Amino acid sequence: MTPTAESALPGADAAQLAREAIGLLVAAGQTVAVAESLTGGLVAAALTSVPGASAVVRGGVVAYATELKTALLGVPSDLLARHGAVHPDVAAAMASGVRQRLGATYGAATTGVAGPGPAEGKPQGTVFVAVEGPAGAAGAGLSLTGDRGQVRDESVRSVLSLLVSVLREDDW
Repeated sequence: MTPTAESALPGADAAQLAREAIGLLVAAGQTVAVAESLTGGLVAAALTSVPGASAVVRGGVVAYATELKTALLGVPSDLLARHGAVHPDVAAAMASGVRQRLGATYGAATTGVAGPGPAEGKPQGTVFVAVEGPAGAAGAGLSLTGDRGQVRDESVRSVLSLLVSVLREDDW
């Protein structure tokens, strides 16, 4: 899997992307679970705002505190110790962990720095999103601009775009 977060629907907003993702999941008889850090539940909210989402959305985990990424999602503690929570491998591990722990076909994850200001030595707007499914994993690193709300909103849009791209490429 090698789609990017920008390859699904250029210019599409989160609501459009959520509708597209739910439609693709329903059509394929597949499910999704989400693991969120900086987005704090916004991805799950976008997906579950779509009528019919209950057929395909297994649930979500908001692991805002770093230690919860290990306890709830199985992110290796040595990975977090080496790189911190804002790293592409952490996003991938979160997607894998939520997929496995919630029994979903696909797992999607967000981790990053919403701001204000830097965290873990990384600037505001540093975000990683990942999706894991039966065919493997895909991820994207983002350098977003704007205030905290804008960074969070664009993170939601980006992970949903990546999910749609992966769903379109997977052959059921």
